Amino acid sequence: MIAGKQDVATGLPLAGIKVVEIAQNLAGPYAGEILATLGADVIKIERPEGGDDARGWGPPFLNGTSTLFQTINRNKRGITLDLKDPEGIAWLKNHLASADVLVQNLRPGTMDALGLDAATLRALNPRLVYCSLWAYGHKGPMHLHPGYEPMMQAFSGIFSVNGGPEVQGSRVGLSILDLGTGLWTALGCIAALLRREKTGEGGVVDTSLFETALAWLNVNFASFQITGKQPERHRSGSSRLVIFQAFDTSDGEVVVAAANDRLFAKLARELGQPQWASDPRYASNAKRVENREELVGLVAQIMRLAPTSEWIERLEAIGVPCAPINDLAQAREQPQTEAIGIFQQLPGIDLRVVGLPISIDGVRPPMRHRAPLLGEHNGEVGVPAAHGQGKAGE
Repeated sequence: MIAGKQDVATGLPLAGIKVVEIAQNLAGPYAGEILATLGADVIKIERPEGGDDARGWGPPFLNGTSTLFQTINRNKRGITLDLKDPEGIAWLKNHLASADVLVQNLRPGTMDALGLDAATLRALNPRLVYCSLWAYGHKGPMHLHPGYEPMMQAFSGIFSVNGGPEVQGSRVGLSILDLGTGLWTALGCIAALLRREKTGEGGVVDTSLFETALAWLNVNFASFQITGKQPERHRSGSSRLVIFQAFDTSDGEVVVAAANDRLFAKLARELGQPQWASDPRYASNAKRVENREELVGLVAQIMRLAPTSEWIERLEAIGVPCAPINDLAQAREQPQTEAIGIFQQLPGIDLRVVGLPISIDGVRPPMRHRAPLLGEHNGEVGVPAAHGQGKAGE
């Protein structure tokens, strides 16, 4: 049985905060998961038939549910509710009258059509913090358009700065916009709750995948404003720094980050080329950027002469930042990964997940319980029986 009482979160920053999540897929549930892991009592509302689409986003699956869903919905309670049924809407409005936060990312316009818009719900509960996650934003000519991660990476310009010079732009391999928007939503929610402590009033928090994308590109846009040029793409490097990229070694790859002139001088000496530090072509970062192709080619020739482990040892010894390119297994097995204790076991299920990248007073917020089964907490929360019959525990 999953612990569902708020007292399990005693001592966590958001203990006592009641959150209702009407969200699916990734961005909205991630916002809810952050709040839940920080101690809030998050009640996730799903459709009686099938629930959150992300339950089927696999393989891989664990106990019949995708590992994505298991990861993003931990520490929550789960109920089923038919929002097409007036009884379900009435129950939800009554429940929200005492809630602190609502997180929703339904298709744009849906909440308005259901009478669950921010104005209506905040008239019922002025202390409510109403959080909406959009694709393109809460206003503008496209605010009612739906959108998913790859669409938004393409539309925002992220594709155009990612990848290498020899290929077309490409997607970032992580769902950085979904996860980033969930993060901004949680941050905005907490800020609104802090303001409520002073004013007694809740508020409305709007975020979107498009705005998150533009925020991640803020330095690129600033550079474009000054130069009028699209940033060059570099597979592992930077358009602003040299030497700052991956190099092949005799048995693998290593990233070298000589991010200033002092570090470059150290690197040059270690590579047996101390004259580079005073060479007019390479003496400053601006000149190194200007002469990137020539300098990178020279460094690459030398880096291929020794194995990765030797370069790591040599560069670390002189204080030049560097790192091997690890796969997931290698990253998980690093002593540093073990030392920070970020992988946490979900109770009652054979899955270790990455916890929140936050420690408070030296302690990482714990995994209190696994993701809920569909409708698992209907009885505990008091959902009308017609909205969950035959669904709990599926």
